[in-house]
Amino acid sequence: MRMPRRGLVIQARTRWLLVGLALLFSLVLLMYLLECAPQTDGNGSLPGVVGESMGKEYYQALLQEQEEHYQNRATSLKRQIAQLKQELQEMSDKLKSLQEKKSPKVNGMNYQGTKEQTSNDLLEFLHSQIDKAEVSMGAKLPSEYGVIPFESFTSMKVFQLEMGLTRHPEEKPVRKDKRDELVEVIEAGLEVINNPDEEDGQDEDDGVGDRQLYSENDFIEGYYRTERDKGTQYELFYKKMDGMEYRHVTLFRPFGPLMKVKSETVDISRSIINVIVPLAGRTEAFAQFMQNFRDVCIHQDKRVHLTVVYFGQDGLSEVKSILESVARETDFHNYTLVSLNEEFNRGRGLDMGARAWEKGEVLMFFCDVDVYFTAEFLNSCRLNAEPGKKVFYPVVFSLYNPAIVYANQDIPPPVEQQLVHKKDSGFWRDFGFGMTCQYRTDFLTVGGFDLEVKGWGGEDVHLYRKYLHGELMVIRTPVPGLFHLWHEKHCADELTPEQYRMCIQSKAMNEASHSHLGMLVFRDEIEAHLRKQAYRTNSEAVG
Repeated sequence: MRMPRRGLVIQARTRWLLVGLALLFSLVLLMYLLECAPQTDGNGSLPGVVGESMGKEYYQALLQEQEEHYQNRATSLKRQIAQLKQELQEMSDKLKSLQEKKSPKVNGMNYQGTKEQTSNDLLEFLHSQIDKAEVSMGAKLPSEYGVIPFESFTSMKVFQLEMGLTRHPEEKPVRKDKRDELVEVIEAGLEVINNPDEEDGQDEDDGVGDRQLYSENDFIEGYYRTERDKGTQYELFYKKMDGMEYRHVTLFRPFGPLMKVKSETVDISRSIINVIVPLAGRTEAFAQFMQNFRDVCIHQDKRVHLTVVYFGQDGLSEVKSILESVARETDFHNYTLVSLNEEFNRGRGLDMGARAWEKGEVLMFFCDVDVYFTAEFLNSCRLNAEPGKKVFYPVVFSLYNPAIVYANQDIPPPVEQQLVHKKDSGFWRDFGFGMTCQYRTDFLTVGGFDLEVKGWGGEDVHLYRKYLHGELMVIRTPVPGLFHLWHEKHCADELTPEQYRMCIQSKAMNEASHSHLGMLVFRDEIEAHLRKQAYRTNSEAVG
């Protein structure tokens, strides 16, 4: 029986297409092996001979840069191979559909046509995102603050404007996804240069041999910025070592349309929060804390348990008296006082507070006596922590020294009036991880705090890193209803050098804003200027 001619044609096309894809895949594997092989430079000087004056550190840094370069290149090639495998699979699926006698129809409509229409609509939307963005032409802005600045980068470093209090103006990308993004962008720019389209202004007749091929080593610098509702723009510059001609490539990664991930109803009406506060001395601060607790937790929220873990004997009776007084006045008895006759250790205090709960699962809020929170924050705590899935690490707004902030007033205003988010009143404490909401089972499963850490600082970072290295999602965001009140900080001599450095750093950042500290530094100069001005005014009045 003779096979229909159409079937022979399809089989022939299929055979040649698969052979072509197999050859292409083999070529990429060969490129991968060649790229990953260490390169040798016959002209390089040996350490200890010509380049001895450069020092051991220079060669170590050079070796590290080369190692990172090859690792990035290998990662990129692996990603390309994976993409080719995916394309091969997609092509195989398409060939199978071609071999079918006719395409299936859904409700009388050709499904393949619907799929192509969806793809065309998406492509049209992505192009519209480029047209809307400030890529090809400028946009009219209301003021100088409306400009979205770029951040610049090289193949090894990023230079960033928004540093917060933990990042540096120049640093290597820490997150793997950020490193992969920049490597991908640099390689995409090379692909555009080495394989130009008609619209790039190069003749098709120019063979590859007649063109200069660029590599990662020819990348000079790049800039990128993100418009939140449109996408990320990249400006890339390449140049040969011995040339003066730069190649400039503009890329744009458009954001797609919004997609629904999930929609759910969250019932927090029965969610109890166990607020755990470690304490040693500082009874006046505890009395102020209990005033806030009374207003927010007892009168408003009414779904809170308080656990106080007290270290030592001095002040213990006063703490008991404050708790009993609040209980009598408000009929609130959902509290636990754990007494430990030992040196203060924040991690141990929170660990003991977590283990003192004997009623099964509970959401815990690790808190300090100097923290002021609102009822809205407690709901944020409930919404952003989920057992076995999420832990909540809010960024606290830390208030500066009120004696400096309100120096032009006779006395600072009440605490409630100091709770404002302004540059000169405080800062987002993005280097602190002590305030957190997490479920008891997650805390115990991850192993709790490192109880070997003594004194101030360090224990919260250890716990935070445990979650980062695990499978739970960490929700990290500034929240408006959580404040750290200023208090005098004392860095004890018993601290380790690292703890003492952290303590001094925190103390300096807690004192005042940059402008207020500058006014203190130049106080004598300012007063001298005012005296001169007053003298000149008086002289003119007498004259």
